[in-house]
Amino acid sequence: MAEVEAPPGIDNPEPPPGWFVGRETELARLNTALAGGGGSVVMAAVHGLGGVGKSSLAAHWVHTHAHGCAPIVWIHADSPAGVERGLAEFASRLQPALTEVLTVQDLAERGMQWLATHTGWLLILDNVENPADVSSLLGRARTGRVLITGRLSPPWQPGTTVISLDVLTAEEAEQLLIGSATAGGPRDLDGVTELCAALGYLPLAVEQVGAYLAHQRFTTPRAYLQLLTVMPGPTFDRAAAGTDPQRTIARIWRVTLDRITETEPAAVDLLRILAWYGPDNIPITLCRNPADQAAVDAALGTLAAYSMITLDPGGATLSIHRLVQAVARTPDLTNPDHPPDAIERARTRAAETLHSVLPDWRDPATWSAWRALLPHIDALTSHTTVSSEVNAIVRIRSHTGLFLSGQGLHTRALTHLHHTLADRERILGPEHPDTLTARGNLANAYRSAGRFAEAILVIEQNLTDCARILGLEHPDTLASRSNLASAYQSAGRTVEAIPLFEQNLTDCTRILGLEHPDTLISRGNLASAYQSAGRITEATTLIEHNLTDSERVLGPEHPDTLTSRGNLASAYQSAGRITEAIPLYEHTFADRERILGPEHPSTLTSCHNLASAYRSAGRIAEAIPLIEQNLANCERILGPEHPDTLTYRGNLAGAYRSAGRIAEAIPLIEQNLTDFERVLGPEHPDTLVSRGNLANAYQSAGRVGEAIPLIERNLADCERILGPEHPDTLTSRGNLAGAYQSAGRIAEAIVMFEQNLTDRERVHGPAHPNTLTAGGNLAGAYWSAGRIGEAIPLIEQNLANCERILGPEHPDTLTYRGNLAGAYRSAGRIGEAIPLIERNLADCERILGPEHPNTLTSRGNLAAARQRQASR
Repeated sequence: MAEVEAPPGIDNPEPPPGWFVGRETELARLNTALAGGGGSVVMAAVHGLGGVGKSSLAAHWVHTHAHGCAPIVWIHADSPAGVERGLAEFASRLQPALTEVLTVQDLAERGMQWLATHTGWLLILDNVENPADVSSLLGRARTGRVLITGRLSPPWQPGTTVISLDVLTAEEAEQLLIGSATAGGPRDLDGVTELCAALGYLPLAVEQVGAYLAHQRFTTPRAYLQLLTVMPGPTFDRAAAGTDPQRTIARIWRVTLDRITETEPAAVDLLRILAWYGPDNIPITLCRNPADQAAVDAALGTLAAYSMITLDPGGATLSIHRLVQAVARTPDLTNPDHPPDAIERARTRAAETLHSVLPDWRDPATWSAWRALLPHIDALTSHTTVSSEVNAIVRIRSHTGLFLSGQGLHTRALTHLHHTLADRERILGPEHPDTLTARGNLANAYRSAGRFAEAILVIEQNLTDCARILGLEHPDTLASRSNLASAYQSAGRTVEAIPLFEQNLTDCTRILGLEHPDTLISRGNLASAYQSAGRITEATTLIEHNLTDSERVLGPEHPDTLTSRGNLASAYQSAGRITEAIPLYEHTFADRERILGPEHPSTLTSCHNLASAYRSAGRIAEAIPLIEQNLANCERILGPEHPDTLTYRGNLAGAYRSAGRIAEAIPLIEQNLTDFERVLGPEHPDTLVSRGNLANAYQSAGRVGEAIPLIERNLADCERILGPEHPDTLTSRGNLAGAYQSAGRIAEAIVMFEQNLTDRERVHGPAHPNTLTAGGNLAGAYWSAGRIGEAIPLIEQNLANCERILGPEHPDTLTYRGNLAGAYRSAGRIGEAIPLIERNLADCERILGPEHPNTLTSRGNLAAARQRQASR
């Protein structure tokens, strides 16, 4: 972000207060505190009770003081979500094009990075409720000027100027009340002094009363004071200063609400609805009523006239003070105009309205709308402290959980989906179809978060219930069975997954038909499982069938068709048919760029897949620039900490390793591991993979002493988290054996390689590619230990299996043939080695190309073998 300049016109300060009196001392202290600000951050913090005018003081200073700062960034920092949202909105103003492609989290990170790499800005953190909510931001924003407002006065960082804001003086309060009340012209001011005293000289209360008096021309200050006098409550005669400010304000605002009820009842009803949303930037769409929009507009006008709400000048949003909201949604048993049932009706209406405007969470074009609604969803659900009986709130939680899960915000998603399931079970019962759906959504969120064991338990229960309640052939039962199979596959239990996928495909074909979209998806899922199990030929046949059907049924440019084409390319690549895979990858990438656009996440994925194929084909010079460009695009579009960005960074490091640029690879992997541990946690499967990659890079660089502790830790974590037979655990055990071998600990390595081969044969079967790899590794260890007599039969068996299972032209087959030739050479069987190397070289040149690294290695091996034969 250091290279991004702030465009003009992106300042977002709150507007200056209409009336502002006094505060000369505080303004002078702000001038002194926030002067300068060269190479380090300058901070001032204004604290005081709610309604004392902290935000007004900040806004007045920003608009009237020649501070020379740009840009001005105003953030409503009352919660972590508010800070994140404010940073995200700032990033959107910096680069509007990113608004619809990045998550709020990624946009917020870009906003924070910009502040950390620029100077001259002014940041207002308004209404900070918890210093911890802004500590990360303040820790990274080391230049510029920061003005904080909040009720608390915590110990801020050294050098911060702390200003305690008290209520107005009597003279200032009267000046403010008179100015507000006479805005429309002269009037009777009898009782101003007494009324200000009754208000406790609290600026927000004085402003609200002034607005009321300005609107009610025939109500004098003394008459208003009488209204306050007859209000019940334990704080009735208490001065505002030194008492609970919210109770005092509540008393004042309820007088206003009573008056509005008499003249515009619909306005109070609307206010009660708005009270359940977030206080800032409430979309006007949440106030729409197609049946009587004129009445809604009149209600909005009345509320604005009484200063109960603030309408955005652009007309798209409105704001309402959080204390006004607290009053409006709090029942008053002593006042018939504020009964509990009216409050509950308002909550129900607020939920129904919010639910009605929720867009399709799967459409990227709606993401910006979702982000605008999230603060209001959070407010509504947070005020619902017990399980809700309002179906709209349950549906809101469900849709929000799905959206957040899709955005990778798993913790927040699981919270919503847990509530949804609990409410569905309590309201509808454990066997209702909607309850089953809610349980399935929760399981899928667990799976997305990498919590496979929890996902499997929930899906197994769901499948049993769906089959019993809905029947074995119900679409939801088929979907639940597919979800369980996918969870098994993710957990490394592919042997259990495949029969479920096969059963599902049979049932979908019989019930829905061969060409139904769900049948096509089911066939693709089975192909993926076959591929994971090493059954590449079967997988390829299924995907070829699927692609043909998708092109005919859905069309050649349908997203599912593009996905199927990419899957076929992947299957070809796994089968060693790299020359067939690359054109498919290139076709898919070009189509996604044209149809979805160059910055769509699916397009970035296609670019990554193509680059990986180039790397597999030995076209490393083409792969690296493509991966570098893709990584730059991901960092710009998705953000530097998005899981896809971390994955692409790891792939770039892998490409650097392949190119022999190990010194460049290691810092990238180290950064990636740090990011994975911070973003996803130290026990997430992707974190474990990243740690393994770093260990492998250390090993490649000859830093075996650093590699071994990492792999040992990884193996222990994999065994504990994923289980001793998970594919990643077996891979980690093989990596540790390899590291032991590199460190000369050959006896320990051989024991581990032998165990790994046994486990691979038991878990995956003797024909799985990973089992063949384990056999090759063990043979290599025997060879290194001088046990060539044991190594050669193992390599011969491995080569025969590869030719039979993978085919004689698969890259792995060529590798094992080269290994066998090398073993023959070591055993002095040079006459048997040379024909193998000659065949291998011819195959490598024909299949991989004359300049592929493996071809070059094979050519060198042949020259060495011939030289050795000639010297005998």
